[in-house]
Amino acid sequence: MRVPFIDLELQHAPLRKELLQAIGDVIDAGTFAGGPFVERFEREFAAYCDVGFAVGVGSGTEALWLTLLAMGIGPGDEVVTVPMGFPATVEAIHFTGAKPVFVDIDQRTYTMDPTALEQGLTSRTKAIIPVHLFGQSADMDPILEISRKRGLRVIEDAAQAHGARYKGRRVGSLGDAGCFSFYPGKNLGALGEGGAVVTTDEALARTLRMLRNHGQSGKNRHAMIGWNSRMDGIQAAVLGIKLRYLDVRNHQRRQCARRYDRGFAGLPDLIAPYVGDGRRHVFHIYAVRVTDRRRVISELEAKGIGCGVHYPTPIHLQPAYRTLGYRRGDFPVAEQCAEEFVSLPMFPEMTPRHSAHVIAAVRMACGMGLTV
Repeated sequence: MRVPFIDLELQHAPLRKELLQAIGDVIDAGTFAGGPFVERFEREFAAYCDVGFAVGVGSGTEALWLTLLAMGIGPGDEVVTVPMGFPATVEAIHFTGAKPVFVDIDQRTYTMDPTALEQGLTSRTKAIIPVHLFGQSADMDPILEISRKRGLRVIEDAAQAHGARYKGRRVGSLGDAGCFSFYPGKNLGALGEGGAVVTTDEALARTLRMLRNHGQSGKNRHAMIGWNSRMDGIQAAVLGIKLRYLDVRNHQRRQCARRYDRGFAGLPDLIAPYVGDGRRHVFHIYAVRVTDRRRVISELEAKGIGCGVHYPTPIHLQPAYRTLGYRRGDFPVAEQCAEEFVSLPMFPEMTPRHSAHVIAAVRMACGMGLTV
């Protein structure tokens, strides 16, 4: 039996008619860059995230970068984040001219360790970017308390956490702004690139709208130096369709995760995901930790099971970031996780039969046989 890591064809099949109609509507209207379809999606996504404003942009990376710029962060400033995740977070900091500063992750949730955060702050720190990794919110209460004491901005990197909650609140609504990616494989994915910033700060939203559109405050009036980062109408129309199904699909992901949790219970050589108190995980990624990753992946792939590794090298050890001066051993939790993570198949359409096949293969690879 083959179980792919993700199956976008299976996801899109039941929506095909709706998606084609939405794309056709954009073609008929001829509003491809920004326009009414983007504005409608922005209203819907802001309402979904329980905030006043959403600003659609070209990608999740641009969402982070433009938010930092809109907050006035630049050369001489420091922005604290984590070394475990995709480098887009750090790219955004770098391209403002600010310096990325890393702190280690919590050993159970794999999100920013609030205790380590305190140690990473300096007089030059201007913002904190906690990453809601794999679909689970960072522990936001202590992070926000620290930020308030120090007068720091908090930007949530929610690129993997569409619909996740922290103590009843949607991610993206907790800090000063939340940044989302709509890359096709995300829980809410476009048919191409896309991103959004959500916020309750009207002035910030206004600045972001200017920055994404060449700094224009009105037609041919360039109030600031901006960029071309408009969301296109087709992606907005597609995302509007998919948003209607997001909560159902996240529920299906949690069901799959529960099947995995039950199936992996008692395995001595495997650490399953841990869900922190008060958090609603949406399982963009279901990452387990194993000590012999290469062998486990090889055995799973031999049985037709697609796997991934998120992420094999922490950002501070990537060649691109050697100039920051970090060394192996600086962030031991992130480094150990990077050596042990295996991402298992996780998509809403996974059936109990799919899950059972993965569970049996993992148990066999961990030397516990086929009993589930």
